[in-house]
Amino acid sequence: MTEPVPDTAAAPRTASGTAPEDGALDLADFPGCKAIHIPRDEIEDYEGRLEYWEARSETAIVVCEPTTIYHERPSQRLARLTALIAASRGSATETLGTSDLVRFYPDGRREKLMQADQVVYLNPRQAALAGPAVDVDADVLPDVVLEVDYSTDARLRKRSLYEDWGFPELWIDVPEEREHPRSRVPALTIHVLQAGRFVEAPSSRAFPGWTAREIHRAMHEPLMSHETVEALHRVGRGLGAAEGTGPDDDPWLRRERAQGRAEGHAAGQAEGHAAGRAEAIVAILEARRIAAGTGLADRLAEFTDRSTEEMIRAAQTCASEDDLLRLLRR
Repeated sequence: MTEPVPDTAAAPRTASGTAPEDGALDLADFPGCKAIHIPRDEIEDYEGRLEYWEARSETAIVVCEPTTIYHERPSQRLARLTALIAASRGSATETLGTSDLVRFYPDGRREKLMQADQVVYLNPRQAALAGPAVDVDADVLPDVVLEVDYSTDARLRKRSLYEDWGFPELWIDVPEEREHPRSRVPALTIHVLQAGRFVEAPSSRAFPGWTAREIHRAMHEPLMSHETVEALHRVGRGLGAAEGTGPDDDPWLRRERAQGRAEGHAAGQAEGHAAGRAEAIVAILEARRIAAGTGLADRLAEFTDRSTEEMIRAAQTCASEDDLLRLLRR
């Protein structure tokens, strides 16, 4: 059974030099959230969304406001965007959505738990190695984790925890539609781990060349823009070049491209046939000393619903070019 934890129970902030996860929980570090009590023996069965939980105090930090589409849309969009990049790259990525990131006691019980809004693996096999939760100390960590700050602020304690736990890249997105905190400008910031500390970067390290501005735009525009399409193609082909792969290595794109080539070949054959047949009809008219105007061959090539026999018969019986066209239109 979960129950509220009074705000007055919050302890002072962590002293300088203490690891973020070792300091006492303070609600001031989790804007837009509240604390509730979840016993150790109930945390694995808890089905709600939470920001952070620790066994030491059996306290969970959860978002005050209900989940909205404004919060969910960016993470869902990111899953689709990375899938398109993967297609251009020629090898799959994996996104796991809201995921538990856990530190365990030696006996296998959960010690600390944090939830990300979206996690991205460049290598699906690494994602598959994780069980129902990502073991921060044993599993391969995601290449990117996304936090959507619709009514919260991940720049404080959560960013410090991601840093302390060694996550290589964190994206914090403030949606275009938001409520709290109102003072923050809608944008995406990228934090990459360097020498154990996060450094803000203009573009992604996991997806080289994909800038923070491009990512934010792609996650929030109502329809995919030409700029976004070009960015996804550029990033995907860049990743593929580093791996020696390309669109034809993606099973779906390979089939689509093969079908497109086949349809183009068939269309080319049909166009060539129509053009050759039209030229033959013009030759029949000239042999009968009937004047054929410039462009007649192009006009004849448009009669794709007429058989070759019908066109030849019309050419052999017509009195003029106009008569030929009249016969073919009947």
